[in-house]
Amino acid sequence: MRVNHTYRRGGALAYLAAYDIHRAEVFGRCEQTTGIVPFMRLVEQVMGNEPYASAKRVFFIVDNGSSHRGRPAIDRLASRFPNAVMLHTPVHASWLNQIEIFFSIVQRKVVSPNDFSDLDEVRNRLRAFEHRYNATAQPFQWRFTTTDLDDLLARFDRHTARHQEESSTAPAA
Repeated sequence: MRVNHTYRRGGALAYLAAYDIHRAEVFGRCEQTTGIVPFMRLVEQVMGNEPYASAKRVFFIVDNGSSHRGRPAIDRLASRFPNAVMLHTPVHASWLNQIEIFFSIVQRKVVSPNDFSDLDEVRNRLRAFEHRYNATAQPFQWRFTTTDLDDLLARFDRHTARHQEESSTAPAA
């Protein structure tokens, strides 16, 4: 007897999120798609709360996704929220953005394996994880100081100079 596997695609869900590095708080939302409108809904979700609504400046650090790429996105954000400043990570360096660390945790702990029966189950699991994360997370305490950076760069300089010296004194083959 031959049995065929039937695959039923249940659709896709976009999970957009913002991360407050000072409070270790995630603001997430599930959308049917990505784009300018869903991104701006996320921004409104954040900016509609204190302390962001009345803050002097709120920085949105973003990658170069199409919904928030370039000068038009910067202008759109500033016109809607004058205290919001958009900063882009370098291309191919979204790992510099701490929300990407959160997304990698979500990938490993929430949506893998992808064994959901429907989109509501995905949405519910994402929201439950976000709630638990916000209840337990603590801001990351940086210990690497500017002095540490200066020392590290000096070590690199010494290493590079020593390597160049060794290369210039080596006999030619």
